[in-house]
Amino acid sequence: MRAIVLAGGLGTRLASVTNDIPKPMAPVGSRPFLEYLVDDLVNQGVEQTVLAVSYMWEVIREHFGSEYRGMQLSYSVEEVPLGTGGAIQQAMAILADDEIMVLNGDTRFRVDLAEMEKRHRNCGAPLTIALKRVTDSGRFGRVEVSAEGVVTRFLEKSTGGPAWINGGVYILNNYLFRDYPMPERFSFELDLVELNIDRIQPQAYQSDAYFIDMGIPEDYQRAQHEIGAE
Repeated sequence: MRAIVLAGGLGTRLASVTNDIPKPMAPVGSRPFLEYLVDDLVNQGVEQTVLAVSYMWEVIREHFGSEYRGMQLSYSVEEVPLGTGGAIQQAMAILADDEIMVLNGDTRFRVDLAEMEKRHRNCGAPLTIALKRVTDSGRFGRVEVSAEGVVTRFLEKSTGGPAWINGGVYILNNYLFRDYPMPERFSFELDLVELNIDRIQPQAYQSDAYFIDMGIPEDYQRAQHEIGAE
């Protein structure tokens, strides 16, 4: 298995702890948050990961190097902001595989990647999205899923209440970018997936696995208690 981790965030909402480091390197317990994600990938058998990096990316490279616990690491550096889609597209050029996993560097969603990969291969769609059920979707926006397990719609963050949300873990085939050509800079979620959702018909992988998005101070503090002791 091969993976891309989007680790180029600025962390403006966590400025008090990330003003001199990249957002994914924010300390949780005694370790950078990104280290927990990379450990999860190693533990699930991922053999190669590309870290899509930008702001102060040298800090990440200095910490992890070119190999981490036997997993090969490469770096895809954004010289200018490319958006999530542009970052994925650039990082995929490093990987020869047709099928790639993509994860957000500021979110930990401990889905079973092998099971998700199996579901992806069986569904025949070019994209599978891991979804998490939450009690209040207001911060994230909700995702609607058909009875056949296809993602049909994304709703804005202002819509609250219990719902499935996008957990920020994807498996995609690289022909997705060939079939839907995009500019160098674009949002994967908004410009590619949402605008073409009826044709792409992304498969939903609904999981109750542990999930935390440490992008706001409240959840960053929660991460200290929930995973900081690992």
